This record gives sequence, structure tokens and C-alpha cells, in this order.
Amino acid sequence: MSPIPRYKVAGPSEYLAITGFQITDIKLSKKALILPGQRYVRVNVSPVNYTFEVQAMSAEKLPFLLPAVFTIGPKVDDEDSLVLYAKLMSPHEMSSNHVNELVQGIIEGETRVLAASMTMEEIFKGTKDFKKEVFDKVQLELNQFGLIIYNANVKQLVDVRGHEYFSYLGQKTQMEAANQAKVDVAEARMKGEIGAKLREGQTTQNAAKIDAETKIITTQRQGEGKKEEIKVQSEIKIFQNQKEADVAKANAELLAMKAGWSQSAQLAEVEANKAVAIREAELQSEVEKKNALSRTEKLRADLLSKATVEYDIKVQEANRNLYNNQKEADANLYEKQQQAEATKAEAEAAFYARQQAADADVYAKKKEAEGIVAMAQAQGFYLNTVLKSLDGNYAALRDYMMINSGVYQEMARINANAIQGLQPKISIWSSGSGGPGLESGSASGGSMRDIADVYSMLPPLMKTVHEQTGMLPPAWIGTLTDNDAPVAK
Repeated sequence: MSPIPRYKVAGPSEYLAITGFQITDIKLSKKALILPGQRYVRVNVSPVNYTFEVQAMSAEKLPFLLPAVFTIGPKVDDEDSLVLYAKLMSPHEMSSNHVNELVQGIIEGETRVLAASMTMEEIFKGTKDFKKEVFDKVQLELNQFGLIIYNANVKQLVDVRGHEYFSYLGQKTQMEAANQAKVDVAEARMKGEIGAKLREGQTTQNAAKIDAETKIITTQRQGEGKKEEIKVQSEIKIFQNQKEADVAKANAELLAMKAGWSQSAQLAEVEANKAVAIREAELQSEVEKKNALSRTEKLRADLLSKATVEYDIKVQEANRNLYNNQKEADANLYEKQQQAEATKAEAEAAFYARQQAADADVYAKKKEAEGIVAMAQAQGFYLNTVLKSLDGNYAALRDYMMINSGVYQEMARINANAIQGLQPKISIWSSGSGGPGLESGSASGGSMRDIADVYSMLPPLMKTVHEQTGMLPPAWIGTLTDNDAPVAK
């Protein structure tokens, strides 16, 4: 059964990247019917904010931090760019950090390359141009992935921890502003003093003019004769006053110029001192850096030479120890091999001995078993012969076997030991030729007489045991009756 086609719709900020059957490379669509033999991936084209803190170094090898926030996304109005972006994101999850690492690597690389070709002063003064050039170079690299910078914001340059360049630069600016303020205050004070002197001179001039005019009127009233004389005197007086005013004005201007020159000289001296101090600090910093580098190189060379010598010594010692250990290991190995061979030989000998002993034991057991079998066969033949002699009477055979094995003798011995030291009532029965209870000195009867005598002793023996101990004989021996009365001897 063939797979069923599926109809898929992308979200508002998504595209369907379809590959497979009847598609040459990649097909982008907002909605499509996914046929059998085709695959699709949802590609999110929403711009994303990337926040970085790039660490770079200027041409003077001064490190600094460049905080930046970039809003980057694919070019939604360019199908080729969307295809490039789809190829970039298709092997990864949309929530992965792949694009973030890619963008961060591009920005850091371009920023460091650009910063390395500029001095810190050029970067600081031309921040706007520096940012623009960074954006242009980053955008040029992002074009190959179908990405575009929608917005970028680079914050103020920041010192790296342990470096205070921007801090010192700010302090320099503050000091320049403070010095300019001091200059402005001094200039205002100078203008005030000059204005005061100018007003005093004008007051003096006006007073002199009024006095001259009063004297002229007085002299005119006093007489026409003295008119010319007074006129000449007044003109002389006016001329003198004018000269005095000019002198006062010149003095005031001279004082103002001296004050300005003195101020300029002091400012120049202060600036020169500060510049010298700054340059001295910079030179001192360079000297300290050179000294530190020199000491570092010297220490590195010393440590390297010591390390090289120690390394050679350690290598020689290691080689010697390795050679000794190898020789010792070879000797131990040879000894272990010899011991192993000896142990193997001993084990083989012991195994052979145990095998021979086991074979002998088996042979002995076999012979013993054969002997037991032969004995059993002989006993069987013996019992069969006796049974045939007794005409098949198993009771007689049993009694014969008990008598022959000494059962009755052992019972008599045990009873004798049991009643030893007592005074039992003993009855002796005899089954001689004279009958029970009689003794006879005759020895007639043949070889069966002894057997008959032993057998005739059983009833009274059993009766006596029963009377004294209350024990009855086993059923295979026989039973007691009331007629089994003992007969006194």
C-alpha cells in the first residue's frame, strides 16, 4: 500500500523547505501537498536578536570590549537567500545555537581584524565609521548564508578587566574641561578688571572735561582779555588729560595683555607638565612591559635550560632503569620458566606416580572384588551342599549356621558375665542315654552327640533367662511352653 499524500501549511513566519521527488534542489512554499518520496522541513524566518561582547585589540595591542546587539534574519524578499538559509538550518533544530555561534564567529573575526589595523585613538574618535565598517564586513560574510542585518547597535567601548585606557582617557577629558573652565574664569576676571579700569578712566576724563569747561566759562566771564590765554591753557589741560587718559588706557591694555600672556604661559606650562607626565607614564609603562618581557624571557630560558638538563638526566635514568628492569625481568622470566618446567616435570612425575598408584589400587580392588565374588560363590556352593545334605531343611541349616558362627556360645558368655557375682537358681539338664535329667558316662552317639547336647541345653537356658530377667527368646530361636520345666541335676 503506497503512502498517502499529506497537505502541509507553514506558519506566518515559516516556510516549507521541500526536497525529493520531482524537485531538483529545494522548493520553498507556504503551503504544499507533500507527495510520497518527498520530505519537508519547517524553516522559521523570524529575525533573532544576538547579543555579543567582542574582545578585540587595537594596533597598539591595547585590548577592549565591544558590546553589540545584532538583529539578524534571512532575506524574506529574496528566494535565493531563503534557499541558502534553509540549507543552513535544515540539518539543525530551529532552537539550536548553530546560527548564534556562526554569527558570533563572523562578528568577532571581522571586528578583531578591523581593530588590529586601527589605533585606539582612531577607534575612539571615529566610532561611527568604525561601526559602519564592521557592519559592512559582517554583512558581506552573512550574504553567503542568506542572512541580513536588520538592526545593529554597538554600545560604548569598554575597558578589559585589568586595563584602564578608557578610564584614563576620560580622566584626561575631565581635566581638559576643568582647565578650560579655569581659563574662562580667569578671562572673565580679566575682563572685569579691565572694565573697572576703563570706567575709572572715563570718570576721570569726564571730570576733567567738566572742570575744563567750568574754567573756560569762568575765564570768559572774567574777561575777553584772558580768553585766549584761558583757551590755550584749557586746550593744554585737555591735551594733558587726553594724554593721561591714553596712558591709563595703554596701561590697562598692557595689564590685560600681561594677564593674558601670564595665563597663556601658565596654561601652556600646565599642559606641558601634564603632557610630559602622560608621556612619562606611557614610557614608564612601556619600559615596565619591556622589563617584564625581558625577565620573562630570561626566566623562560633559565627554566627551559634547567628543564632540558633535567629532562636529559631523567631520560638517561629512565633508560638505565628500563635496561636494568628489562635485564631483571629477563632473569626473572628465565627463572620462572625454569621453575615452571621443573614444576611441570614434577607434576608429570607425580601424575604418573598417582596414575600408577591408582592403577595398582584399581587392580587390587578388582582382585579383591574377584576374591569376594569367588568367596561368595564358594559360600553359596557350600551352603547349597549343606542344604542338600540336610534334605532342604532350612531350619536345620539356620541352626547349623548359628552354631557354626558361635552365636550360642556368645550368648552363653554374655549371660555368664551378666550373672557373675549373683546367686542364681541353676538347673542343669542332660539328654544322655539315660534320658533328660540324667547323667551318663557313656560316650556313645557318635559325632552328633555334642550337637545334641548343646541343642538340649537351649530350653532350660531360655527358661532360666526368662525367670530371672523376664526376657523371651527371639521367635527365630523358638518359644517356651509350660512343659519346659527345669530338672534339677
